[in-house]
Amino acid sequence: MSFTNGAIAKDRVVPDNPQPFEEWVADLKTEALGKGISESVFEAAFQDITPDPKVIKLDRHQPEFTQTYFDYISKRVSQTRIKNGLKKVAENADDLAAVEDKIGVQQRFIAGIWGMETNYGGYTGGYNVIKSLATLAYDMRRPTYFRSQLLGALKILEEGHITPENFKGSWAGAMGQGQFMPTSFFAYAYDFDGDAKKDIWTNQKDVYASIANYLKKHGWESNRTWGRQVRLPQDIDGLWEKVKQTGKVKSCRRALKDHSIQLSLPEWQALGVRTIYGADLPKVTDPDFTASLVMPAGKDGPAFLTYKNFRAILSYNCSNYYALGVSLLSDELK
Repeated sequence: MSFTNGAIAKDRVVPDNPQPFEEWVADLKTEALGKGISESVFEAAFQDITPDPKVIKLDRHQPEFTQTYFDYISKRVSQTRIKNGLKKVAENADDLAAVEDKIGVQQRFIAGIWGMETNYGGYTGGYNVIKSLATLAYDMRRPTYFRSQLLGALKILEEGHITPENFKGSWAGAMGQGQFMPTSFFAYAYDFDGDAKKDIWTNQKDVYASIANYLKKHGWESNRTWGRQVRLPQDIDGLWEKVKQTGKVKSCRRALKDHSIQLSLPEWQALGVRTIYGADLPKVTDPDFTASLVMPAGKDGPAFLTYKNFRAILSYNCSNYYALGVSLLSDELK
């Protein structure tokens, strides 16, 4: 099959790369072998691999970018997912409690990410991880990022964490019950039970500990929540003019560009912001405890004050829809 720019079938697209795929793989092999990947592992991993047009199509139409806030949340924080989550939390209470005690991330937030990512381990993805990552690395949208992920995936195979035939994941190459990208696997996966393996696929303790470790390494505070839905004063436009950002967002711009500046809760209180029930905001006097305002559906939709832990969730997936989905689901799993 030849791969050129444009559509190859109805609404299916191909990687936007002028270099023939076979040449690109040869260049990748040279780099991989130089980084310690054996030729046998590389050849086994790339056997019969060609770019997957479906992966490119999915990359161009991610739900965080194409759905409305209400559609996104209604599907991901459904009564079915809440009910299933309460059952799963109860069934795994001892393991979740042990992880919370050791790492310092509340059980409900671990379960919230677990539920959002794979429906509590029910679906971890059926895509060949190497094929997906090779497709995205060959594509020209984010080639550097996905090439590093692909090399990381080859290292996972080289170290024997999983076999090529079982190396399945999402269309974007995320793996296991917590959907870790390969570089995140090496940075944050956690061997909780001390068996010298970081099994994010089938070992529940390692799954929960890896999710918790990821959040903790990104600044999670165990004595805080994610934020809260709030009621704004009548002049929403006037409020936003006072608190909107005017400087450059340094990280997670896709999500945080839609947030206000960060203010203390007393400052938000003085601006007329109240809890969703109309009560005063919590009297938190710590000057380092700040919150930013986000209105994911615009000024006519719900408004949220988000805390530092919300930004830790954004590190997992830089999407306000995603982070609010995890946060609202976690509230239901208390």
